[in-house]
Order: sequence, then C-alpha cells, then structure tokens
Amino acid sequence: MRSGNPALKDSTFLDLGSGTVVRSDAGVMTLNGAVNKTAFLLVLTLAAALYPWSMYFANPGAPMVGALALGGAIGGLIVALVTVFKKAWSPVTAPLYALLEGLFIGGISAFFEARYPGIVMQAVALTFGTLGALLLAYRSGLIRATENFRLGVFAATGAIALLYLVNMGMRLFGFEGMAFIHESGTMGIIFSLVVVVVAALNLVLDFDFIESGVEARAPKYMEWYAAFGLLVTLVWLYLEILRLLSKLQSRD
Repeated sequence: MRSGNPALKDSTFLDLGSGTVVRSDAGVMTLNGAVNKTAFLLVLTLAAALYPWSMYFANPGAPMVGALALGGAIGGLIVALVTVFKKAWSPVTAPLYALLEGLFIGGISAFFEARYPGIVMQAVALTFGTLGALLLAYRSGLIRATENFRLGVFAATGAIALLYLVNMGMRLFGFEGMAFIHESGTMGIIFSLVVVVVAALNLVLDFDFIESGVEARAPKYMEWYAAFGLLVTLVWLYLEILRLLSKLQSRD
C-alpha cells in the first residue's frame, strides 16, 4: 500500500521491528470507529476555527488573529510530526491537532472572507462535496486504488511538496520565487487546479488505507490515527480550494 499522505504510509499498520501487524488487547480498529472519530475531529476543528473567526469580525484589526493562525500552523505541524512517529499517542494528539488546525484555518479563512465575501462557504461546500463524491465513487467501485494509481498520486504529491519547499526556500533567501504558485493568471489557476485534483485523489488513497487497516485488524488506537490522517488531507484540500477560488475571484 502507498499513500501520498505522509501520515498514512506503507508501515503505518505494521510493527517496524517485525514487519507484522501490531496486535492489541484493547480491541481492534473498525470502520465505524474511524468514521466516528473523524467526525469528532471535524467538530473540534470547526469549534476552534470559530474563535479567531469571530474575533476577526468583531475587531478586524485585532493582531491576535494572525498570532493565533500562526501559532496554530506551527503547533499543528509539531503535533502532526509527533503523531506520525508516536501513533499510540494519537487518541490525545489527534484531537490536539484538530484544535490547533482549527485556529489556523479560522484565522486564514477570516482573512480570505474579508477580502472575498462568501468564499469560505464555497470552499467548505466544495471540500465536503468532493469528500462525499469520492467516497461514493470509492465505495461503488468506480475508483479503485490500484498500484499504478497509488504510484501516480504519490509521485504527484511529492512533486507538489517539492515545489512548495523550493519556493519557500527561494523566498527565504530573497529571490522572487515561483510566481505561478501565487499569481491569478492562467498558469496560476491551472497549477491550483492540478493541486486540488491531486489533494482530492489523496482522499481515495486514505479511504483505501483505512479499509486495509480494518481488514488487518489493527489496534483500536489506529482509529484515531486514521481519522488524523484523513483530517490532514481534508485540511490541505480545503486550503487549496480556498486558494483556487481566491485566484478566480481576483480576476473579476
């Protein structure tokens, strides 16, 4: 199995020492359990996002909004890395990650909404619409996570991550960077469309990986880890859709 999501990789359900599925006396992973925990993490993310959102619109000049968004982004990255390396901690770290990402998303969304009214609801609707459509297509067998499909999405995700890292490095050292990543011209919009498609296809790999974990009877805490991995993809997809919509609206 291979997923473009760094949280859900080949060894996720395996014991790194023996290469066998980890067993637990505390129960095994179930599909309903993973679904319920994903829903819980989404509620936590939304609840946390409402705080910087309401703060911004109560006082648009409040500096705390930017600080909360930055703190959420940095804290979320740290907690995500901890979760990836300490999967057994995911019952605690996954909810913490959801709260931190909520602060980040809430702040970023408020900035976008102030500039492009209505954009956030459009992005939320498109994100969950994409999630529902791909889940239906996956469950019905219209989309299958074949080995070639996994390899293609994995390679595309890696290429996008590399582009973002190179662009950040160039800007860090005073260079202009890759303008098409941010610009609202034709190339910029095409790039964002490609990224949105790749992010969406990662959901298919996440569905497949979660199903594989259930079939392998992974330990119960992996429900939290699976929910965390799916949330990582959903956050990425939402942000990329938000970026794409902002590019399209800036052309009007």
